[in-house]
Amino acid sequence: MVGLLAKKQLGALSTLGPAQAASAGVSVPTGSPQQQSQQLQNQVKKTVEDALQQARPESEEK
Repeated sequence: MVGLLAKKQLGALSTLGPAQAASAGVSVPTGSPQQQSQQLQNQVKKTVEDALQQARPESEEK
């Protein structure tokens, strides 16, 4: 799951320019490779946490 989200974010960064990425709500990592890696990890962590916080739809099957 985390790998899929990271892949989607990296794909979005490669297809969008910095201005387009910022307007799309995707922050482009800056700084050294280590800083970029940390920023990307934080973005993925936040995305996963947000997804886990969303309410699941109730199923009608019981």
